[in-house]
Amino acid sequence: MTDQLVARQARMERVRARMGELGVDALLLSHGADLPWLTGYRAMPLERLTLLVMLREGEAVLVVPALEAPRVPDTGGTVTVRPWAETEDPVALVAALLSAERGATYGISDRAWAQSLLALQARLPDARWKAASSVTSPLRAVKDESEIAALRAAAHAADSVAAVLQGGEIPLVGRREIQVSDALSMGLLAAGHRRVNFAIVGSGPNGASPHHDPGERVIEPGDTVVCDFGGEYALDDDVGYCSDITRTVAAGEPGAEVRETYAVLLAAQQAAVEAVRPGVTAEHIDAVARAVITDAGLGQYFIHRTGHGIGIEEHEDPYVVAGNETPLEVGHAFSVEPGIYFPGRFGMRLEDIVVVGEDGVIPLNTVDHALVVIE
Repeated sequence: MTDQLVARQARMERVRARMGELGVDALLLSHGADLPWLTGYRAMPLERLTLLVMLREGEAVLVVPALEAPRVPDTGGTVTVRPWAETEDPVALVAALLSAERGATYGISDRAWAQSLLALQARLPDARWKAASSVTSPLRAVKDESEIAALRAAAHAADSVAAVLQGGEIPLVGRREIQVSDALSMGLLAAGHRRVNFAIVGSGPNGASPHHDPGERVIEPGDTVVCDFGGEYALDDDVGYCSDITRTVAAGEPGAEVRETYAVLLAAQQAAVEAVRPGVTAEHIDAVARAVITDAGLGQYFIHRTGHGIGIEEHEDPYVVAGNETPLEVGHAFSVEPGIYFPGRFGMRLEDIVVVGEDGVIPLNTVDHALVVIE
């Protein structure tokens, strides 16, 4: 059995143990990250029903459209694949696999189609339903060694693109944002990513919009340019894991205000990264970053959480935000990305992916953190 299959089998054992703790009789996993995390199979978002029926005690059966069955990777016997033909009723197949006991509790993928849930509820009227994430998310948030290796490889590939940007090999002044975005996207693919998830480029006043869609604005001398990009990277043809990095660069010499503001941002990001260790809460990391920016009189311009978990999905648990009292554990992976945004003027953000190690933080992104000036 390959290392990938061994890892997936261990994950299934952890999931079944948690199902027992929560009284969940079966998980029904469809679109989203839980399915590939356990099986290596990413379901296409079709109207045809795809569900992994994972009983707490018993086998796991992947009910999949027959035309999709050839895409299912080897499961090493941990999952039985049950293709269904176009003339079959897949909801009936799923219902037949589930316990007939009245009042059974089923966890269904948060991102399953509503039509699938409604059809199952009609077929199983006495069942209780809950989000599958209540079982899987805390487990998926703690990465195993193979997942950390994939995240590290993804981060290093993204670092190589950021280094090209900072080295001035992607011209800025006189170019449209969308051209720079395209260059970053091509860089990610050239560095080994399977696909690009996003390549945000916000110049000048557009940088004050954290999720700005890169457009036709021409970058001008003196602009700050926020570049936030990432994609899906796979090791050994396994399930892809995500990269996500942000570097703010200056298109020509910036003014004093920009440099002073960036010094605050850099201090906030470094302080938050250094605060990462087992046992501290997710909200503590947010508070550390926010305190530096607030003490500089800029708190109102930091308008989003400090970070988000990352793995098969771009955003997943743990979320680094006030109110999240979850203690950090060894293996938690997340972004640390404070930002400062002046509406209508300019913005900046600095982001790394980090992992919680036994002795403290393990930064996965290491490319230059300074405000690099690109002439």
